[in-house]
Amino acid sequence: MSLLNNIDKNNIPNHLAIIMDGNGRWAKQKGLLRTIGHEGGTKSVKKTVECCAKLGIKNLTLYAFSTENWNRPKLEVDTLMKLLISSLKKELKTLQENNIKLNAIGNLTNLPSKVQRELNEVISKTSTNNRMTLTLALSYGSREEIIQAVKKISDKVKNNIISNEAIDESIINQHLYTQDLPDVDLVIRTSGEHRISNFLLWQIAYAEFYFTDVLWPDFSEENLYEAIVSYQKRERRFGKTSEQISK
Repeated sequence: MSLLNNIDKNNIPNHLAIIMDGNGRWAKQKGLLRTIGHEGGTKSVKKTVECCAKLGIKNLTLYAFSTENWNRPKLEVDTLMKLLISSLKKELKTLQENNIKLNAIGNLTNLPSKVQRELNEVISKTSTNNRMTLTLALSYGSREEIIQAVKKISDKVKNNIISNEAIDESIINQHLYTQDLPDVDLVIRTSGEHRISNFLLWQIAYAEFYFTDVLWPDFSEENLYEAIVSYQKRERRFGKTSEQISK
C-alpha cells in the first residue's frame, strides 16, 4: 500500500527544500561516468516536481548547483550546464501543463550566457502560473547571499534610506535572493549525508530535516511520501513548549 494514503492533506509543508545528493556515487556504483549520474538525477527532478504539485506543496526549492560546484572538473561542470539548458527546453511543457512557475536564486550572472537566456525565457513564460513555485538554486551559496544582503542594507543605511533601528528580520528577508518566498518547512537531503552544505542558512531557521540514504537518481514518489509522513509526525514548537502549542 502506498504511503500516499497516510498523508494528511491539511498538513502539507508550504515550502519544501531538497538537497539533491548522490548522482556521482550512483554512477560510480554502476561503473558509469559521473555525468551519467547527473542525467539520471534529472529524471528524479521531473518526478519530484510533478509529485509535489499534485500533493499541493506551494513552494519547492531544489539545490541544483552551488557556488562551490564551480570547483569541480571542467567536463562535469560543462555537462551540468548543458543538462540544465536541455532540461529547461524539454520541461517547459511540463511546467505549463502543471501550472508551475519557475524561479531561480543565486549568483546567476556567473552562469554561462546560454543558460541565463534559457532560464530567463522559461521564467518569463511561466510567470503567471500559480499552482506551485519551483525555485532552482543555481550558482547559489547561502553565505554569499547573506554577505550581499548585508552590503545592500549597509549601503542604504549609509545613504539614509533606512535607519539602523529599522533593521529587523523583515528588512533582511527583503534583501535575500529568496525575498518572495516563505521560510522553509522541510529540508530533505538524499544520499546519507547529514549536513547543510551552505544551503538557505537563514531560511531554514525552524525547518524540519529528513535525511535518507537513497541516492538522488533513485529517489521516488514513495521516498517523498515517506519524508512528508515523517514531517507530519513531528511537533513544530518554534521555541515554545509542547504545552503552549497544544493550548
